[in-house]
Amino acid sequence: MATNLTRGGLAPAKLTNTITNDVVNFMFNPYEYSIKKSNTWKSKEVTGLNLPLLTFGNGGAQTLSLTLHFDTQAKKADVRAYTQPLWKMMMIDENGKSQRTGKGEPPPVKFEWGKLTFKAVITSMSEKFSVFTATGIPVRSTVDISLQQYLDEADVPPQILAAAGEEAAKEQKMKQGDRIDNVAGTSYRKMAAANNINNPLNIPSGTSLKIKKSW
Repeated sequence: MATNLTRGGLAPAKLTNTITNDVVNFMFNPYEYSIKKSNTWKSKEVTGLNLPLLTFGNGGAQTLSLTLHFDTQAKKADVRAYTQPLWKMMMIDENGKSQRTGKGEPPPVKFEWGKLTFKAVITSMSEKFSVFTATGIPVRSTVDISLQQYLDEADVPPQILAAAGEEAAKEQKMKQGDRIDNVAGTSYRKMAAANNINNPLNIPSGTSLKIKKSW
């Protein structure tokens, strides 16, 4: 149907709110978009070598950046009516509370154009208005938007989530007068064992202790 086409008569790119299933069909398809990804590598200096040894740390999320164009001059309509659904996707959705935190958060979205499907969250968005009616109503705008690849916890195997929780151990540096039982609560024996501490009641000041959430 014609209503599903862009102003140029082409099949539109679209952004879908995956919580409410609301869809924003783009008025004009993007002229271009860029996708980036970075990985983290850890280096280890080795005496006698010109280069460090590298070990893989973790993969970074892909990011997608694009500029969208909106123009309602022909209708003399407020262009913000067409871009407001995009701003709504940046707002906290109290009805879509995260299972992880129990709090409301902006919804995940899905960008689709041709064969490209990109499930993500919107990390930044800005809108610039450039043409106005005689009464000051904006009728043309460009929206710069950045998306970051999103992985739903429901799609991650439980054993990987459990391992991630163990790796999320934080460190606390002991100060003069600190006691391990005050730091770790009832789990101080596990903490002492994990940190190779023989005497939990005599820990030198400045010692860094690893504290795991599971203790």
